[in-house]
Amino acid sequence: MVACVSLSNAQKGKKNVPTFEPEKGYTVLFDGTDMDSWIGNKETYSIEDGTIAVRPGIGGEGGGGNLYTKEQYEDFIFRFEFKLTEGANNGLGIRTPAEGDAAYAGMELQILDNPAEQYKDLQCYQYHGSIYGVIPALRGYLKPAGEWNKQEVIADGTKIRVILNGSVIVDGDIGLYIKNKRTIDGREHPGLGNKKGHIGFLGHGHVLWFRNISIKEL
Repeated sequence: MVACVSLSNAQKGKKNVPTFEPEKGYTVLFDGTDMDSWIGNKETYSIEDGTIAVRPGIGGEGGGGNLYTKEQYEDFIFRFEFKLTEGANNGLGIRTPAEGDAAYAGMELQILDNPAEQYKDLQCYQYHGSIYGVIPALRGYLKPAGEWNKQEVIADGTKIRVILNGSVIVDGDIGLYIKNKRTIDGREHPGLGNKKGHIGFLGHGHVLWFRNISIKEL
């Protein structure tokens, strides 16, 4: 048992926006000026004032579609910042193929405005930072909608750690779930066994923003 604990577009981004410079040893994936490191839906996901703005409905994908890194990664530290609107829902796919449902074909870490009324009755593994259906995240560390959050995801073999605004909200090992082929949502998650894959933002029909994205391979 797992307990739940609460605790065209490119030009828009070039208006005197300072470029992001990551910590030494990290590679820039988005610095506010271009999306050359990404593939997928670059219409719904577009540069806006130095951020990647997600605006569902643009480009004919009402759910928002997905945006993936061009490269695939195995073990890494992935850093990014995000700002939610009220009730916003997105996802972060890791070690995922660029097709299929990342929650099962890879891993999906929730990006969610936890306090929104419509999410009050979710399962514990559906809240922000959780490995969807597998490992629930601690709650209480997300900033209010409209404010920027900083998140770091460390994937090192079967160990996954998620740090939100300086606090660890997930520190788990997916090895047991891979071995037993059992997860808390009772569904099969074959993607847990992937050795590498893309990192992606997974649209669920809501407006939000990303910025200052970098990665360090381990």
